[in-house]
Amino acid sequence: MVWDRDKRDLPTHAAQNGGVSVDSGHARLHELGYKQELKRDLSVISNFAFSFSIISVLTGITTLYNSGLRYGGPASMVYGWFLAGLFTMLVGSSMAEICSAYPTSGGLYYWSAKLAGRKWAPFASWLTGWFNIVGQWAVTASIDFSLAQLIQVIILLSTGGKNGGGYEASKYVVIGFHGGILLLHAIMNSFPISVLSFFGQLAAAWNLLGVVVLMILIPCVAKERASAKFVFTYFNTDNGEGIDSRVYIFVLGLLMSQYTLTGYDASAHMTEETKNADKNGPKGIISSIGISIIFGWGYLVGITFAVTNIPYLLSDENDAAGYAIAEIFYLAFKSRYGSGVGGIICLGMVAVAIFFCGMSSVTSNSRMAYAFSRDGAMPFSSLWHQVNKQEIPINAVWLSAFISFCMALTSLGSIVAFDAMVSIATIGLYIAYALPIFFRVTLARKTFVPGPFNLGRYGVVVGWTAVLWVATISVLFSLPVAYPITKETLNYTPVAVGGLFILTVCSWVFSARHWFRGPITNIDT
Repeated sequence: MVWDRDKRDLPTHAAQNGGVSVDSGHARLHELGYKQELKRDLSVISNFAFSFSIISVLTGITTLYNSGLRYGGPASMVYGWFLAGLFTMLVGSSMAEICSAYPTSGGLYYWSAKLAGRKWAPFASWLTGWFNIVGQWAVTASIDFSLAQLIQVIILLSTGGKNGGGYEASKYVVIGFHGGILLLHAIMNSFPISVLSFFGQLAAAWNLLGVVVLMILIPCVAKERASAKFVFTYFNTDNGEGIDSRVYIFVLGLLMSQYTLTGYDASAHMTEETKNADKNGPKGIISSIGISIIFGWGYLVGITFAVTNIPYLLSDENDAAGYAIAEIFYLAFKSRYGSGVGGIICLGMVAVAIFFCGMSSVTSNSRMAYAFSRDGAMPFSSLWHQVNKQEIPINAVWLSAFISFCMALTSLGSIVAFDAMVSIATIGLYIAYALPIFFRVTLARKTFVPGPFNLGRYGVVVGWTAVLWVATISVLFSLPVAYPITKETLNYTPVAVGGLFILTVCSWVFSARHWFRGPITNIDT
């Protein structure tokens, strides 16, 4: 990775304007043709905090730990985490290089437009933008729905557990929790960016502290602990889903890691509110991924040392009704102290982390919606582009919360349908990540002018590796997860992602190609 002066002669720290020092991100935004409408008040720490709290290893690992245990178990999770982390860092590095050149809230879709060339810019921008924003809405829906489910489990354990007559909330109560959580997130995102910056930094600190506390506390409290050999070498092939191939099982187990390591494009979407964004935006992307990989692995290993009976943890008949990590926490304290209250408190720590994760996700969603509507790509664009007196895209905030709630309503009809919707959060979002990288290493290979952060001569190699990784996981995560295949066990990921692709292309062919021209400058309006 190389840090140097921008080849466009734009200073990396500040531009001089009549003797007044101008922020380099502000100057670059002006050069790209956009007015400074959002308050540029975020430091590099705040920018990092938003991406780090969206990645939130406490959120992703906790909610998909069941999947990790079922498909491969300890060995699959411990080594799969580093495999997914390595390739995620390559994807993030390529994104950071492009972000340094084009630090705008539009992020991915703007990058695609600039890199695809004049002929392909509108379509490239349209396709990337819709995959990005729908993927983001799906991420928020899945985060807040997982929090609603965790709250349900906390209530169940607090009232005696499944085997002690505890209260099991219906799917309607869970969706009510989900709506309430989204309402709180919309209200919090209506505050000035200085307040959101404080919450973002608090979220990052909470995630770091929570991981350290839980990775040490849980195995120390548990009376029965797994051996190091079990944690680092045991491979679970007893998944109960009719899959015997170790390679196939390992691939399915990667989903937990790859789902967790998403959302770092938030640093790009916050660049119009970040000081010296052409440098600090890329720093936010790289640092959030790197620190998440380290702390996430520690959390995985620490929790897995408290695993002694995988079939029981995955059973719907345990006190947590099959929620593996909740049962681990609850049993650890109950076995030592005769009460699982300590485990419930630990689950509360995780719930707070997930809450902050959802808050930051809405922030990122709203900035993307703001930028996309600024360029006229969304229905009623003039409405979603409005900024209030606190320089917050207020309508975009509430739109993002509303659509995420509507996505979760599919859970009332079928959890399979909801899972298909959520699959867009991983595959759809990563496709949006890969598209501008693909254009950078193909159509713009010789014309791309890097910013202060760049990968030097390794940019094309890293970019191609990132694109091929996204193509690989898009196929792997579309494979069946159980046999025989029925309408209940069918993996609807290709249906959901393919449906989004068809809708996006059809809307382009029959409508948008006649009026959408890609990013529109507003410097003179």
